[in-house]
Amino acid sequence: MFNLDNPLLDVDSYKPSHWLQVPTGTTAMFSYIESRGGQYDKTVFFGLQYILKTALSIRITHSHVDEAAAFFTAHGVPFPEQMFRRIVDVHGGRWPVKIRAVAEGAVVPTHNVLMTIESTDPQCPTVVGYLETLLLRVWYPITVATQSYYMKRTIAAAMRASCDTLDGLPFKLHDFGCRGVSSTESAAIGGAAHLVNFMGSDTVPGILMANRIYNCVMAAFSIPASEHSTITSWGRDGEADAYRNMITQFGGKGKIFAVVSDSYDLHNAVKNLWGKELRQAVIDSGATVVIRPDSGNPVEIVLETCRNLDEAFGSTVNSKNYKVLNHVRVIQGDGITPTMIRDILEALLENGYSAENVAFGMGGMLLQGVNRDTNKFAMKCSAACVNGDWREVYKDPITDKGKVSKKGRLSLFKSRLTGEYATYRIDGPTIDSEWEDQLTTVYIDGEIVVEYNLDQIRARAGWPTTFVS
Repeated sequence: MFNLDNPLLDVDSYKPSHWLQVPTGTTAMFSYIESRGGQYDKTVFFGLQYILKTALSIRITHSHVDEAAAFFTAHGVPFPEQMFRRIVDVHGGRWPVKIRAVAEGAVVPTHNVLMTIESTDPQCPTVVGYLETLLLRVWYPITVATQSYYMKRTIAAAMRASCDTLDGLPFKLHDFGCRGVSSTESAAIGGAAHLVNFMGSDTVPGILMANRIYNCVMAAFSIPASEHSTITSWGRDGEADAYRNMITQFGGKGKIFAVVSDSYDLHNAVKNLWGKELRQAVIDSGATVVIRPDSGNPVEIVLETCRNLDEAFGSTVNSKNYKVLNHVRVIQGDGITPTMIRDILEALLENGYSAENVAFGMGGMLLQGVNRDTNKFAMKCSAACVNGDWREVYKDPITDKGKVSKKGRLSLFKSRLTGEYATYRIDGPTIDSEWEDQLTTVYIDGEIVVEYNLDQIRARAGWPTTFVS
C-alpha cells in the first residue's frame, strides 16, 4: 500500500514528467502565487506557515524516492528519480527552494504577487513546479480568512452605527463548521483561518492548529450550549423543564449560555416559556441567555425573536438611539451566508434594534462554501534561467485575458507614501525608493527562517477594530 505521507506523492500526475519538457540547459525556475481577481477585491494572506511546518518540513528519504519511482512507473509517468536522489544525498532530503512571502495577516489587493518560489540547486530546477500542487493549497486558508474578514467588515459597520462599543466584535461570528467540512485537516486549516478575524469557535481542530502552528495559548472560546437532543430528551411536555435546567446548570452572574428554542414552537418558547414562565428565573440568574432559533426565514425570525424578547424582558436605548435587550440575546446559526448577515443586520437596524443583540453561527458555508476560483488563485512560472540567461516565462491566451500571467522575477512592494501595494519586477528597471519590498524569505533549503504568531497576524488584518468599513 502506498504511503500518503510521502511528500513526493502529494502531486498532480503530470508534474513528474516536466523534467523532460523544459529546455536543455535550464538551471533555475521562478514562480509566483497570486489571486487573479474573483469575489473579493483584497485577500488576507494566511496559512503558508502551516504548509511549511508540516509538509515542507518532512525530509525526503530514499524510501520516499523508491516508493514514488515504483508508483509512477506503474502509473505510466516518467519520474525524475535522479533529481530526488540528489536531494536526499546532497541536501539531506531538504527541498532546494527559496520561498518569499508577504507577512501573514497582510490584506493585499488582488492581482498582486503574494509569494514567490525559486529553485536553489542548478540540477533541480523543476522542483519548483513539482511543489505547485502542495503550495497552491494556500488558496484555502487565504480564502476562508478573506471571506471571514469581509463578514467582519459588514458586522463592524453595523456595530459602528448602532452600538456604544465594538468590544463584542471578535465574538459576533462563531465557527459552527467542524461537522460540515470534508476532513479533519480542512476543519483545522479553515477553522484557524477564521480565527484571524474572530475569537468564537466550536471547531476544535482549528483552534488547536492556531494554538500550535501560530504559537497562541488559546485562540478561541466557546460557551455551554444546548442542541435539540438535550432539549427534546425531556419530552415535549418537559420543554420548560429543559430550559430551567439550563438556567440551573449554567446560570450565574456574568455567565452566558445558549439554548436552541425551536425544537417545537419557537414563538411559544420565546413568548410564553422564556418570556413568562421562566422570565424571573432568567433575571435572577444574573446570566445572559442567548436564544437560538434554528429554522425559518432568518431575517424574519431574528427580528421577530428580538421583538418578542423585547416585549418580555424589555430593552435599554443606547447612545446611538438603538434598543439593546435586557438579560437576553439571539444567535442565528441556520442559513448564514455573507449576504444573510448583511440582510439580518439591516432589518434589525431598520427596526431600531442594535447589532449588539445578535451574533451569528456559520457552519459549512464558512469552511466549505469556497473554492480555488472564489478568488481565482494560481501559481505560475514567470522566469527560467537557461544556459546562464534569465528569460521571461508567461502565457497570454487570446481566449481569456484574465489568465494572462506575469513576466520575470517579481516581488510585492508597498508605497511608503500612500500604503498602496504594487507588483514590480526585481530584474527590471530600478524601483523608486518610495516603494518598500514586502516579501520576506520565510523558507530556504528546507529551513523555516521566519515565523509569525497569531497576535501579529490578527493585528495586520485589523484586529479587532482598527480598520474602517
